[in-house]
Amino acid sequence: MIILSLQGISKSFGTHEVLRDVSMTLQNGERMGLVGVNGSGKSTLMKIIAGEETADAGTVSVQKGLRLGYLAQQGELNGEDTVQQVLESVFEPQRRMEAELRRLEGEMAAAAEDPEALRRLGGRYDALTRDFENSNGYGWRSAVQGVLAGLELRDFREMKAGLLSGGERTRLCLGRMLLTEPDILLLDEPTNHLDLKSIAWLEAYLTEYRGAVLVISHDRYFMDHVCGRMAELLMGSLETYDGNYSEYLAKRTEVYEIRMKAWQAQQKEIARQEAIIAMYRRFNREKSIRLAESREKRLEKIERLEKPQEEGAIRFRFETRRRTGEDVLMVEGLRKGFGDRILFDGIRMHVRSGDRIALIGDNGTGKSTLLKCLLGLEKPDAGTVRWGTGVDLGYYDQHQAGLHEDKTVLDEVWDHFPRMDQAEIRGALGLFLFTGDEVFEPIHTLSGGEKGRVALTELMLRRDNVLLLDEPTNHLDMDSREVLEEALQDFPGTILAISHDRYFINRFADRVCVLENSGIREYLGNYDSYFEKISREQPPDGNQPQMTRTAQEREKRKSREEQKRAQARKDQLRELEKKIEQTEAECARLEGLLADPQTYRDPEEAARLTKAYNQLKEETDHLYGVWDQLESGED
Repeated sequence: MIILSLQGISKSFGTHEVLRDVSMTLQNGERMGLVGVNGSGKSTLMKIIAGEETADAGTVSVQKGLRLGYLAQQGELNGEDTVQQVLESVFEPQRRMEAELRRLEGEMAAAAEDPEALRRLGGRYDALTRDFENSNGYGWRSAVQGVLAGLELRDFREMKAGLLSGGERTRLCLGRMLLTEPDILLLDEPTNHLDLKSIAWLEAYLTEYRGAVLVISHDRYFMDHVCGRMAELLMGSLETYDGNYSEYLAKRTEVYEIRMKAWQAQQKEIARQEAIIAMYRRFNREKSIRLAESREKRLEKIERLEKPQEEGAIRFRFETRRRTGEDVLMVEGLRKGFGDRILFDGIRMHVRSGDRIALIGDNGTGKSTLLKCLLGLEKPDAGTVRWGTGVDLGYYDQHQAGLHEDKTVLDEVWDHFPRMDQAEIRGALGLFLFTGDEVFEPIHTLSGGEKGRVALTELMLRRDNVLLLDEPTNHLDMDSREVLEEALQDFPGTILAISHDRYFINRFADRVCVLENSGIREYLGNYDSYFEKISREQPPDGNQPQMTRTAQEREKRKSREEQKRAQARKDQLRELEKKIEQTEAECARLEGLLADPQTYRDPEEAARLTKAYNQLKEETDHLYGVWDQLESGED
């Protein structure tokens, strides 16, 4: 059942057209992801749906009586209420009903000798009890505790909302909105400010959510696990795709290639017709001119296909000036705290050449501080950090604190590489989509994503052989993240990266290090491998007795081979699904012919069709069998 419908939505800001004739529907219980490059209009479209913005044209229709929940609408908090009071305020009606039930119980006890009064009070009590049960009266306290735990707010339950940080306030607003259980959830980047545990909890919550969900997120792993349909905003227009994010990526590429081939074929035919028309006109005879005019009229009636468009995407690669020694980094007994609070203690790490390490952990465990201690930007309280020979360190700061706010984009990069000429600097910036006068924009006017692209430009030009990256995918759109991952896959050096982006970790990491107060737990493999191990309560790989370099390489190869096999299986499943669709479509066509009495006027043709149908059914059954084996993981 359609519960939300958009028809012909258009929106411009001045001369800049953001949305153009956008139409879509959302079904009851559907979970749809909304994607597009930064600035494509995703948040604007969501605000229009929520009633925060007004469209220039078009209509938004919501089924009568349904409630919308929009994260930004929940932004206002009473600063004097505690975190627990904010969440419990959602259930004020249930609390009033509970108080009324206790009052009625007292009155019934007092009226024990008055049958008429007892009957009247009992009727009211029964009706109120049913309303109380139907509104989750007995379960709301448990729901509040679940949100407090899931969004890592338990330690703040007695803190006043006005004292929370921006990220903590966002989590509280998200929790309050989830507890209201609206019929349609509109979520704009809900995983921001959440650590991996909280994101996993939110995924599970939304998977079981009874209402519909429309979500904007750069977290591709989250989209894969939550969404069953995707909508992409491209050049102001919107297209929808069935499937999760990974399936959408494959289908988008396929659709783009089909449209490009169709456009190219039409352009070729138009050019051929125009050449014929020109030839007829060169003949300059009455008959040839009539033929030319006839072809021109036919050409004018052709519905011209638009050339498929793709948004600009960054494209670059990381190179190195030299190789490091075998041992890149040795850390022993590292400790760091601020005042009475100890962030971490007893940290031991051994990083070898070519390692690709993802550093993860709960918010507040000190991941960024650890990276700064390794770089010498922070002084540890105890322990040693020793870098190997030939190490050139490249650092990406998630806050881009190293950028000079008053410099232009061009000067910011050029001042770091004065021996390069302006054309070379502008060429490098062009790879990151800074073209024309954009290179003269001051840094302080840039968005978070644009600042990130400036920092990546500098990192690319440095050609360091060891990269320390602090949340490098933050602020990047999905296409830019894909390009960054490909660049890191081809990078010949060593990588240590902090990230909450599980999709990103799966693409680059062969080791996952979990930072805790008491040290680091190490797991060989990518995020999926790590998650499988902790789900099975397997011990960390780093706890195993003195794993040799050869054994580690063997484990890494095994992990990479498993990833390749899993990808190959996905590709096979996708191909099988295409073949099954084709055979089923052909079966349906043959069934239609065999159901037509006219077919049997030609017995030979009827026999041929019957044989073809039976063979096709057998082939379809066989394809389903192969698909079932692959899907269940059987070889």
